[in-house]
Amino acid sequence: MRAMIMDALAEPLEVRDVEAPRAPDGGVVVEVFATGLCKSDWHAWVGHDDVTLPHVPGHELAGLIVEVGAGVQRWHVGDRVTVPFVMGCGVCEWCLSGNAQVCPDQQQPGFTQWGSFAERVVLRAADTNVVRIPDGVSFEAAAALGCRFATAYRALTGRARVQAGEWITVVGAGGVGLSAVMIGAALGARVIAVDRTPAALTAARRLGAEHAVVADGSDIPAAVHELTGGGSHVSVDAVGSAQTARDAVLSLRRRGRHVQIGLLPTSDGMSAMPMARVIAWELDLLGSHGMAAVDYPEMLSLIASGALRPQELIERVVGLGEAAALLPTMDAASPAGMTMVDPRRD
Repeated sequence: MRAMIMDALAEPLEVRDVEAPRAPDGGVVVEVFATGLCKSDWHAWVGHDDVTLPHVPGHELAGLIVEVGAGVQRWHVGDRVTVPFVMGCGVCEWCLSGNAQVCPDQQQPGFTQWGSFAERVVLRAADTNVVRIPDGVSFEAAAALGCRFATAYRALTGRARVQAGEWITVVGAGGVGLSAVMIGAALGARVIAVDRTPAALTAARRLGAEHAVVADGSDIPAAVHELTGGGSHVSVDAVGSAQTARDAVLSLRRRGRHVQIGLLPTSDGMSAMPMARVIAWELDLLGSHGMAAVDYPEMLSLIASGALRPQELIERVVGLGEAAALLPTMDAASPAGMTMVDPRRD
């Protein structure tokens, strides 16, 4: 099969032929029809995640099952499927309680194993992790769920428990930030989008943001407090930097809830937060690490009904060759939406 190969950290990627995978016991092989290009892939490429070289990145995917391993009960060749970016083991207490997204023995395509920037990918513990794509949902829309959309959905519904009429500040209007904007608006919340790129803010307004604030070095928390009359009920850092996390937390009103989605890589693994404000105003700091397969049906039913439209977040579709050139630029680029990869295109 053709695949995008990472032979060294932070070096150019090469698209070449490699041996196709076989289905392991309990797992399946999926022919990839769509896979998202995400900043998390950049983190792996630059060395923020431990990967074994040579490596194939890619973790947001959808496609058709082409091979089924021994012991799989629920899946057959030809099924249209997607998968969360965290695959649980299926047998630990976290998986059995419906929280596979924090499984201590988790596997992640594109990180702990070869990923979906290839014509085929292995999905393990398929009966626990694989999700059926409804007939009315496209492969591209389903692939958009794998990391950014599903993470934003659970962050707002399962973690922050956003209510209609509440103010939400979303810092960063890339793929996950725009997902949060769309979902927040669909929940009836009043959304403020913050980004440094005018095109991203235009997209945020189109997707439901009531206000758009340009991150141009000005005082973002002060602007939010003025717009909301005291701060947001919920804030989301969809970028992952000390500045964006600080701005998001300081944008909250008293007893507000902050959800950290963007990764915060530091040399010692510790990330600064304005804890004096957290303590004095009794703020909640929440992490969100994707969404388990068991939680997908509610979200997929909203997509099938048209209430949520992740396909509107897709900015462009490229082949593996163009994706290999784009991935190293993800840290500096500011796309107003998602780039989707079709490994069959080149």
